[in-house]
Amino acid sequence: MRIQFEHNNSTFQSDLSKPLDISIPLEEGINTVNCFYAPYMSTSPVVAGDFIGSTQKGGPVNFLNVRLNPHGNGTHTECVGHIAKEPYSINKCLGEYWFMAELISVFPERMDGDRVITLERIKDVFPKNRLGARAIVIRTLPNHQDKKRMHHSGTNPTYVHHDAINYLNGLGIEHLLIDLPSVDREEDGGKLLSHHAFWGYPDDVQSHKTITELIYVPDSIKDGNYILNIQIASFEIDVSPSKPILYNFERLWT
Repeated sequence: MRIQFEHNNSTFQSDLSKPLDISIPLEEGINTVNCFYAPYMSTSPVVAGDFIGSTQKGGPVNFLNVRLNPHGNGTHTECVGHIAKEPYSINKCLGEYWFMAELISVFPERMDGDRVITLERIKDVFPKNRLGARAIVIRTLPNHQDKKRMHHSGTNPTYVHHDAINYLNGLGIEHLLIDLPSVDREEDGGKLLSHHAFWGYPDDVQSHKTITELIYVPDSIKDGNYILNIQIASFEIDVSPSKPILYNFERLWT
């Protein structure tokens, strides 16, 4: 399927039959990405009397209970409810699903022993929002395949400095996607400076904005502009497992 769309007074087209999936699948067991000491995703069949919800165990259908922590298992999209005292749900906060996005690749800097995505690094590769993207996808470098199965707990992973977040806010970024377990330091005494800066919490809450963490962008997907589709489950909590998809597009000269 090919579509045409308008953006900033220009017309573009895209082939929706060629998606670029940048999510990490949710899988059972320990051979997948995990962080913040969350239990690994697991499933178990429903058992009721003579019924068992597993075809491998003789049941007529697979009917599984699923145990997961969206923040700790796989790609997920979160809203301001992640840090707010008030109840915000991702299902209500994310009201649009298609965005112009820019993909950038960034090397972290060393700062007080940490690996940090700094304001200077972001400005080097994203000096201005030329196309008016509402979403930014950040691929950290080096881009090892291990990102898809990394156990981050207790490793003090790379994070994003809050000055870089404020810069992105100033460029009109409303949806931030990154291949890290968090935009904040693993242990920071509960400050969560980058989360607070991005959502303007509590003084100027931007509840329509989202952060998507634990993505993986293969090297075959080059830096530049894309259409982004964010797919979530309709969870009335602060977060949902998600499936962000990128699409190439081209300008139509008419």
